[in-house]
Amino acid sequence: MPVLRHSSFPGSPRYQLNGHLQTIIPSMTRRVEGVVYERERLTLADGDFVDLDWIDRRSDRLVILTHGLEGDSNRHYIKGTAKLFARHGWDVLAWNCRSCSGEMNRAFRLYNHGEIGDLGEVIDHALRTKPYRNLVLIGYSMGGNIALKYAGVHGKTAPEVLRKVVAVSSPTDLGASARQLDLPRNRFYRNRFMKKLIIKLQQKADRFPGQLDMTRLRDVRLWRDFDDRFSAPVNGYRDADDFYTQASAVNFMTGIAVPALLVNAQNDPLLSPECSPADLAEKHPLIFLETPKTGGHVGFAVRGDEFTWIERRALEFVTNVG
Repeated sequence: MPVLRHSSFPGSPRYQLNGHLQTIIPSMTRRVEGVVYERERLTLADGDFVDLDWIDRRSDRLVILTHGLEGDSNRHYIKGTAKLFARHGWDVLAWNCRSCSGEMNRAFRLYNHGEIGDLGEVIDHALRTKPYRNLVLIGYSMGGNIALKYAGVHGKTAPEVLRKVVAVSSPTDLGASARQLDLPRNRFYRNRFMKKLIIKLQQKADRFPGQLDMTRLRDVRLWRDFDDRFSAPVNGYRDADDFYTQASAVNFMTGIAVPALLVNAQNDPLLSPECSPADLAEKHPLIFLETPKTGGHVGFAVRGDEFTWIERRALEFVTNVG
């Protein structure tokens, strides 16, 4: 499928002057009212758990939403998507990755960009809960990478009811994304993510003595150092290179067997051009790549609309394409 050369995104409000403001302002100020979840705890095969937040519209269509790094089901972009899809008659399942629902998970491991086993268990559980006829995966940032990797790895063996995948602001090339985080202009995001993750890692070190050497934080200069010393070993990867290779969706997307939309803004401060694989999209009949000039990272606010452009674009894609 050729890359979508023209995007329908009308542009952010004028006061959001650049990619940073288009990212930060919605994240800090947007409130989505009227979303009421029913929570369910799913015990995973390894004895750990994830928390699922449902909206039951008594539908045979289900959208599963996956949040970004250190996000959860209450992030504005998850609640906005949940509200819009529920309004249009979809059941919604917004799941929280391990450690992200307000309670630390039990296992030594955490969650990561390449973990598709947990998503697979969530999908299997949902399909046992109700005989859905139409399943859609939507992921934001890290969650988009997870959704695309899941679809690519499973390909034609994915559940038959899986119809579409939408990924938004997704770091499909993790090595390139890590280098992007280390740019001086991205220090705010880098420090914010790292501070939150270090708190969780310290909790793991306290709970599992001898398995995690927190003194190695003194040697962290780059985000790659952090992944090499902490993200990789905690999540079962050999080192940062192994993590980036196994976790990056771009390495698996050729296997995608359902229509998949990847939307990355050109001015996204957290993504490098490698995260928007135009060559792959041009050769693959089911991958739609849309790269609006603006929008920031999980931004895409539209003046006077309670929903973002990307939330409406996702609904349009899963309703009309294919």
